[in-house]
Amino acid sequence: MNKWRSQRLDRMGSSIFSEVSAWKNEARARGVDVIPLDIGTPASPPSEEIRSALAKAAMSPDNYSYPGTLGTQRFRESAARWFEHRFGVKLDPNREVLSLMGTQDGLSHLAMAITDPGDFALLPDPGYPVYQAGLGAAGVETVMLPLLEENGYLPDFDAVPEEAWGRIKFMLLNYPSNPLSAVADLSLFEKLVDIARRRGVLLVHDNAYSELAYGGFRPPSVLEVPGAKDVAIEFHSLSKSFHMAGARIGFAVGNPEVLKTLLQFKQNIDFGVFHAVQEAAAVALERDMAGPQQASELYEPRRDLFIRALREEGWDVPMPRATMFAWCPVPAGWSSRGFAQRLIEAEGVAVVPGNAFGERGEGYVRLAFIDSEERLLEAARRIGRFLRSGALPS
Repeated sequence: MNKWRSQRLDRMGSSIFSEVSAWKNEARARGVDVIPLDIGTPASPPSEEIRSALAKAAMSPDNYSYPGTLGTQRFRESAARWFEHRFGVKLDPNREVLSLMGTQDGLSHLAMAITDPGDFALLPDPGYPVYQAGLGAAGVETVMLPLLEENGYLPDFDAVPEEAWGRIKFMLLNYPSNPLSAVADLSLFEKLVDIARRRGVLLVHDNAYSELAYGGFRPPSVLEVPGAKDVAIEFHSLSKSFHMAGARIGFAVGNPEVLKTLLQFKQNIDFGVFHAVQEAAAVALERDMAGPQQASELYEPRRDLFIRALREEGWDVPMPRATMFAWCPVPAGWSSRGFAQRLIEAEGVAVVPGNAFGERGEGYVRLAFIDSEERLLEAARRIGRFLRSGALPS
């Protein structure tokens, strides 16, 4: 028993990504060439223009004061202009845009800012682990919203107990979805806004993958629904779309009262994002408005090649419509965790077990197709060899 360990950590759960990292380290210690398909780290750095802007700003002696939690005026104005350019929605950069140290920062702190212990929140199952971790730290109870394959991974609100609605403070959804790679059109957001208004709950939409969709699909924003700002906020990230994952910057938009509350909470625990990073992010958004450089153009060929190779190896996996992930059913007889562990032990291919994303993730694994085409083809060959090896579940 560790007397220095808070019980909050038990409510937050363990980080599956740290656990898979340990599996990779063990395999490498045995001399295995590991192919990491577990983490969605961008496949390339930001453009030279963005890196140059970061370097120039980092050399300015004026950029080493405390930046402030709200975000610089330039960054917030650029985010507002980009949002109108991309989604056709006007935002007040002073009231309806809040800078973040990446969307995970905002999502993890939201529950502590707007709820009290004993409140409920409605979360997707399967869903990104940080959603649950934030609730655990805040002492908030979870109501799970099933996302089932037979429904196209769209929410089944009939599964939410009627008595729970009176205690639900907010509901959180994510399209395009991590880990499911599912997408939604504006009609779903219209339904969500209507439910939020009728039930008196806040709608929180994680739109971190808005720029990573394929086949010409352009994911919408929930704020495109008329009146959505009354009941909704949305999170955006520059990590995936602009290859700025290590820079840690994103922003929240929408209902000004909710953003003000989140700002007040964050002002007690951080001083904001480094000025130079905000400058580089503003350049990234402005560059995108001048001539989009879609991250999807990098990943779509890799998606096509990788999924086709897996199918040729005998694993019938669905073609993702968005994100940099494939959500794949494990072969009959295997658990998600058992399959993931045996695969890295036998073939050095790291994937994330689906049950890490919720109870309804059991029976699946998440694979990231971010590596080079050569490495993705090698991963597919190894997976095929594992499937044909006759390895049995332990």
